[in-house]
Amino acid sequence: MTQFLAKSNVSLSQNYKIFHLFSLDSATMASNKTELLLNAGRMKFPRNILHFLISGILVILSCMVVIACQKPTTDIVKESKEAPQKENPIPDLTQICQNLKNEMLAINAKRTTLAIEQVNQDIRMCLPLMKPAEQMELMHQSKRMYQQFLQIERTSEQQQAFENYALDQAVYPTIQQSKFEQLNLRDQYLLRHKGQAYIELSEQTDDKIVYRRSPQYLAKVFAPYLTAPEQVFIENLAEQNTQPLFKNHKPDIDAEEIAKRAKFWQEYLQTYPTSPFLHDAQFLKNAYSSLLFLGTEEAPISITFENQTDIDAASWLVIERLAKSNDGELSAQAKKFVHFLAMSKEQRQQKIQISEKERTKLENIPQLLALSQLNQYLNLSPIDFKHVKKDCFSDAICSNS
Repeated sequence: MTQFLAKSNVSLSQNYKIFHLFSLDSATMASNKTELLLNAGRMKFPRNILHFLISGILVILSCMVVIACQKPTTDIVKESKEAPQKENPIPDLTQICQNLKNEMLAINAKRTTLAIEQVNQDIRMCLPLMKPAEQMELMHQSKRMYQQFLQIERTSEQQQAFENYALDQAVYPTIQQSKFEQLNLRDQYLLRHKGQAYIELSEQTDDKIVYRRSPQYLAKVFAPYLTAPEQVFIENLAEQNTQPLFKNHKPDIDAEEIAKRAKFWQEYLQTYPTSPFLHDAQFLKNAYSSLLFLGTEEAPISITFENQTDIDAASWLVIERLAKSNDGELSAQAKKFVHFLAMSKEQRQQKIQISEKERTKLENIPQLLALSQLNQYLNLSPIDFKHVKKDCFSDAICSNS
């Protein structure tokens, strides 16, 4: 009995140690998990079946407690405390297009380039939804929008300061800041933002420079959404008018370029005979043909048109080359031009019929008589570029002057 009690005390002492482990906090218990299991495995159970069962139950309970107290291995996904962000509302395209004209009317000389660029973006979105007539109307309204935006009221001193600054800047880009500060505040703003929103300076004469909307505006904003005849017309006229055609009322391009443009508009009329810009294309063909074979009042290609030596050399080379080609109406006119120079005054009077009134009026002015005969013979429509009623040389479409 004494031996049995002694063994029981040993067993209880070991069990007490196991229970003592339960009093440890969960963190310590988790870290000693492996050691506890090994110690339990090394314990010698008493032969008495009751104590054996008790010892086994205690070991199982200890494992369960350790596992229960252990933190899960997977991270706990915390619920975001932030409120769900609202999605950006989709703009109502119908509403934008309905308000577009009012937005364009609201653009004036107090608005910024950012405001006009936003309107231009809305125009791009709405154009595909419009009928051709509505697109044309919007195109003309866009011109008025820019006119309002670029309108500046200056004093005479401010006007002089602007012209001096703008013209000098073209020659001396590092012009003094003090001259800039003499300008109207709106001029200062536009000059700082030149190049944005299709705004540029255009030199009309040696002493006149103005703001204008770049011809590329219509080519980039409108043309991609138009029909082929409209798109081709606008894109090519925009390219031709990138630089002003005239400077001091004289052509600022050479005879080669003049002939190239005349030929283009001739081919355009043949390719797009039903174009909505048909009359404008006809005007442009006549204008460049007139420049090629006649010149302008300030820069005629000849005075008397008597012979080859009386013709501007550069113009003659181009006309002579055209006469040797078969490029349609322009080549036919060049052939007639060469033939006209070969005729005597008497031959011209016999072959070229002009009204008796015209002949009587010009018979004592041989230069004007020759000019009238040449117009008749080549079937030209001479244009007074100084007083022309149609402006086709400053934008990508024509407009009434």
